[in-house]
Amino acid sequence: MKIKDISLKDFNLFCKDFPLKSHYQTMNYALLMSEEGFEHEFIGYVDENDNIKAASLILFKTIKGRLKYGYAPKGFILDYFDFSLLLNFTNAVKDYYKRRNVCFIKINPEIAISEVLDDKRIFNGNEVIIQNLLKSGYIKLKDNLYFESMFPRFNGIIPLKEFDLANVNKNTRNKVKRSMLKGLVLEEAKRSGMDILENFIKRKRDCNQFYYKDYYNAFHHDDMVDLFLISIDPKEYLLNSRNLYEAEQEKNAKLNALLIKNNTNKNVNKKMMSDKKLLAYKNDIALATALNKKQEKIYIGGALVVRYFNRVNILISGYDKKYKSFNPNYFLHYKLIMHYQKDFDYLDLNGMTGDFDKKNPYYGLNQFKLGFKPKVYEFIGEFDLPIKMHAYKNLKSSGQLAKMFNKTNLKNLPK
Repeated sequence: MKIKDISLKDFNLFCKDFPLKSHYQTMNYALLMSEEGFEHEFIGYVDENDNIKAASLILFKTIKGRLKYGYAPKGFILDYFDFSLLLNFTNAVKDYYKRRNVCFIKINPEIAISEVLDDKRIFNGNEVIIQNLLKSGYIKLKDNLYFESMFPRFNGIIPLKEFDLANVNKNTRNKVKRSMLKGLVLEEAKRSGMDILENFIKRKRDCNQFYYKDYYNAFHHDDMVDLFLISIDPKEYLLNSRNLYEAEQEKNAKLNALLIKNNTNKNVNKKMMSDKKLLAYKNDIALATALNKKQEKIYIGGALVVRYFNRVNILISGYDKKYKSFNPNYFLHYKLIMHYQKDFDYLDLNGMTGDFDKKNPYYGLNQFKLGFKPKVYEFIGEFDLPIKMHAYKNLKSSGQLAKMFNKTNLKNLPK
């Protein structure tokens, strides 16, 4: 058994029916990373008959002098439960890359070790793989609680065929329904729409300003990416606002009459709530009227999505905070679910934190995603495979690795 370079065709054939396949292990992702200064190659672990038993995309970048580090995005493609295969493959990888001046290879396999149910972690038996990796010479890195690593350790995934708006969190359901009355429209856009999306994500991204444009280009080549924008239809917004105002006005008049006959605290509260709604609808009418006069399309949000086999992944999304009351993020995610529900099985919400406490600085993000009732999985985490142990220890003790892979310094590292 040996490691060898393999063709893209052979690599894709091997990955086709493998459960750990990912869009991060594709030529498209390799091309994207080449824009970030990475070299790449596809390797296979083959037997005497040239049958592939394991494979991976490996990205390379210089870390110091001629010394490089490697990265297998979302981990190697192999059966991690087969300890003999894992050990032999690992030793072959170390021998193969030691001669090529690679210091270490970083992996972060997309293997779920638990599902989070009611803030409790229900383990599934996959945690034995951690021990297999440790016994094979890998070093487990510190588990990230928030978003300190290249990929989140916790993720929310929606089984699309099971999704029903009636079953989501009540607050989420109400916000989705309210957003539908604001005249919002979800539209598929071309590459030029990336400039519009940039307005909504530039404060969120932790990478260079061209990263997501490069992402679009790399995956658009094989029709694997979708760009969505949210706009306002002023006419529909105005019509809905008027209808809501007129209906509430009628209800308000009845409450006025009721108060004359029965002036209870309960009825007073109902009248005050109705007055509040009337004012909100009146403001909506004023805004919708102004937007109609402008006669120009107003974009308020968007998202970039990658499609791969039976799964779609929301890479990034954002919206104009001026229109927060329109609940554009709720509208966006609901419409994406509806858009993909027929043809795909899973929608990846792209990261949550493992801290479900209200004091968590990302509590709002967690609650937003949890509102759609996804299955929340905890993944196995990140590991380094030292190839040149002495050089690896020197880099680690000097603090260079910690500095390079600190979240604030990941602008030119794989995402």
